[in-house]
Amino acid sequence: MPVSGTTAVLALLPDAEPLLELAAQVDALVVRPGVPAHATLLYPWLPADQIGPTELERLRAVLVRASPEAGRILLRLAEVVPGHSFVSVPAPELCPLATAVRAAFPEQVPYGGRFGQDPPVHVTVALDAAAPSTAAEVARRVTGRLPISTEVSAVHVVALAPEGWQTLAELPLTA
Repeated sequence: MPVSGTTAVLALLPDAEPLLELAAQVDALVVRPGVPAHATLLYPWLPADQIGPTELERLRAVLVRASPEAGRILLRLAEVVPGHSFVSVPAPELCPLATAVRAAFPEQVPYGGRFGQDPPVHVTVALDAAAPSTAAEVARRVTGRLPISTEVSAVHVVALAPEGWQTLAELPLTA
């Protein structure tokens, strides 16, 4: 469980929000309240008290270098990956951006190393389902809502505060 001051680098995906709503209709506990649909590029990032203008500029420069010239990444969310207690939708178009961010901050190991140094980028739709049947039902419903075409033109740095996740910065993918 993250502690206050934990940060993450996210691509917010409002067009994927209906997928979380479908999951919550099956079981509200599988969706984190107050956390919008997103794909994580790096979690955890630096502790919030270590993030200032220098760190944000370093991250922004990495994002701009790794992004297409147009400053936007087109995504097609098209596949559900069900698990025993977890349901996700891959976002492979964001993998090069995540790899660049992770390479720029190698001391920040994604997810504490649980999934390797460079895990695939995805949208978490359901997490910690109490029963495999719950995850299966979420996956079934989400499959019916795909594909979703969307785009990312900015990345958000968020920090966990006592009142929930707060945006620290929005960094566009263009210079």
